[in-house]
Amino acid sequence: MLNTGNEEIHLWLAFPSRIRDHRLVAEYETLLADHEREQRSRFHFAADRHRYLVTRVLVRTVLSRYVPLDPRDWMFATNAFGRPYVANSSPATSRLSFNVSHTDGLIVMGVTTGPALGVDVENVDVRDLYTGIADKYFSPSEVADLYSLPKPQQHKRFFDIWTLKESYIKARGMGLAISLDGFSFRFPGEHGIAFSTQARLEDQAARWQFWQFHPEPEFAAAVCAERTIRPRPPLKLTVTVPLDQDSPRKFRPARETG
Repeated sequence: MLNTGNEEIHLWLAFPSRIRDHRLVAEYETLLADHEREQRSRFHFAADRHRYLVTRVLVRTVLSRYVPLDPRDWMFATNAFGRPYVANSSPATSRLSFNVSHTDGLIVMGVTTGPALGVDVENVDVRDLYTGIADKYFSPSEVADLYSLPKPQQHKRFFDIWTLKESYIKARGMGLAISLDGFSFRFPGEHGIAFSTQARLEDQAARWQFWQFHPEPEFAAAVCAERTIRPRPPLKLTVTVPLDQDSPRKFRPARETG
């Protein structure tokens, strides 16, 4: 069994389009719960059905690396804001915190013990720069920062901000119930992240730490975790083909909080 000793954060990456072995896909299908099979069948496009399958299998098989439970036996529920959590009633399962994000071509799952955790990933090559979203949802300081940059740099900055915002609201477990313009990110120096919140959020910025990284050039990803007694827990990254092979990767975040 794996463990997240020293409050490590483990990041598991799966690339659905690279998982095409028919035998393996057939084995994946046996791991789904009935309601997951039903949900999968609702997707119109085969690529979306495949991504959903890999996502659910990734969650089930990864969690079984930390607790001796068959992947089929994991149960999940959602909170009032739609955030999923482990519903198995045992101390071993309840101590795990996980979060999942997916985009076109990549699924990212984060796992840790105890602290709240949020992850987000975006494929920046297939999404346009949504300036309308920035104008509507970013804080005034973030909008000013975005438009102060030369046009070619705005695309990257938009996703730097967006992935961090998504990771924070997911770590809080409240999704878009949190006003996106009520907190802000700045980028001091070449590798820094600075975070601030407004009083109406009833949260303290010092409670959270953030990382950003690029698993591959076309992807931007962010991680948000609640601070604990360890000032900066290590992040470990593994590219996996569930039930087949793992490839640990050494990486250094592109940016992080101090």
